Amino acid sequence: MNLGVNMNKMGIFEKYGVKVLGTSIKTLETSEDRDLFAKALHEINIPIAESIAVGTVDDALKAAESVGYPIIVRAAYALGGLGSGFANNADELRNLAARSLALSPQLLVEKSLKGWKEAEYEVVRDASDNCITVCNMENFDPLGVHTGDSIVVSPSQTFSDEEYHMLRTAAIKIVRHLGVVGECNVQYALQPDGLDYRVIEINARLSRSSALASKATGYPLAYTAAKIGLGHTLPELPNAVTKTTTANFEPSLDYVVTKMPRWDLAKFQNVKRDIGSSMKSVGEVMAIGRTFEESFQKAIRMVDPKFVGFQGDKFNEDLDDILKNPTDRRWLAVGQAMIHEGYTVDRVHDLSKIDKWFLYKLQNIVECQQEMEEIGSLYGLKHDVILHAKKLGFSDIQIAKCVNASEDEVRARRKSFGIKPWVKRIDTLAAEFPAETNYLYTTYNASSHDVEFKDHGTLVLGSGVYRIGSSVEFDWCAVNATLSLKEMGKKTVMINVS
Repeated sequence: MNLGVNMNKMGIFEKYGVKVLGTSIKTLETSEDRDLFAKALHEINIPIAESIAVGTVDDALKAAESVGYPIIVRAAYALGGLGSGFANNADELRNLAARSLALSPQLLVEKSLKGWKEAEYEVVRDASDNCITVCNMENFDPLGVHTGDSIVVSPSQTFSDEEYHMLRTAAIKIVRHLGVVGECNVQYALQPDGLDYRVIEINARLSRSSALASKATGYPLAYTAAKIGLGHTLPELPNAVTKTTTANFEPSLDYVVTKMPRWDLAKFQNVKRDIGSSMKSVGEVMAIGRTFEESFQKAIRMVDPKFVGFQGDKFNEDLDDILKNPTDRRWLAVGQAMIHEGYTVDRVHDLSKIDKWFLYKLQNIVECQQEMEEIGSLYGLKHDVILHAKKLGFSDIQIAKCVNASEDEVRARRKSFGIKPWVKRIDTLAAEFPAETNYLYTTYNASSHDVEFKDHGTLVLGSGVYRIGSSVEFDWCAVNATLSLKEMGKKTVMINVS
């Protein structure tokens, strides 16, 4: 994108008669240039964090005196929060600004809103001004942790209806004002206990969050944005989920999606494990369930098999410090605090600023685990206890650890009670229209299958979570195995992680 903007400035597009499709270069410049962006939002009375755009270290120090510490520095024309960070005083800012200006020509010195909620809205607009919000996402971590390093939940769980629609209305107003043609996401800071909000930034392009939104809803954002760029409108494009309605619809999810980042920090010596405004994760997983607890526990298992729920290793470090200052293992620290140290939801919230709604849901997992540990034996597990645990996302091996049994023994007992997972179809209109996708997930929070399994086929095991050293080539193998089996006339089902 930076290359395209610079080519336009050099007059190369004009010289060779190149037409830019979709969102204009001017809109891209406005969205990425922090000063132009602030001015554009002031024109439509959309609140943004108090900030000053600068190009030197001295100007950054002057701006911070005007804005007031603590501040956050954001670099323009950068991905993954590159060059960003927090500063509590002039010395910290001087070092941070010097590093950041080596990566970007412009910085934004902005009042810190650490502790506020963070959310994003994915918006699609065509050249005829048809505009929809495809989904919204809420960060498990409060503002201060880059979205790529935060657990993210879609749709938002802690917003009131008033808060949801306030931010949705603002997102559409912004995208229309800037003239985006295609896909865009708007990132917000929301006051935890009021209706005040600030726009952090917008990405007038497909981003990391767009990829999550597309997978979470089944709405083909990249395909739709490309078609819009070619001049199509949303009402004339088909809805890829229902096949009977148009792309001009807003998904209404009847499931919960949890995205959990994956780090490989353990592979490096003397690495700092703290996470902040600059992204460190190497990938992420996405889990689907009918409750937050089910979705969250699936994500834990997918992100690293050695962790079994909250039954990971105990921390020897100061637990309060880990909860206050986020690292890649903070969610495990929350589990240890609740299970082993007796921390209340209020105490964990005061230290971490994680919304109490999420913490109460994690408390549900903790209480179920403690109930099974108190039962202590496989044959003490009744139908209702096992079903409740499965609805909260417990795996058979997790249950086995609680009652000193083997995974196979728990599985046999569960099946003897007739407790089994149900296969549901990704249905982004919540059954208002019939869905025809083959995008499926399993859940214990259901009472029927969405698909029939009368035909015997071939099971293809997918690539699982991406890691340093193994990634897209495994996806290529799994997809090509499926396509080859299809050519041989065999039906297939691919299972990818969970």
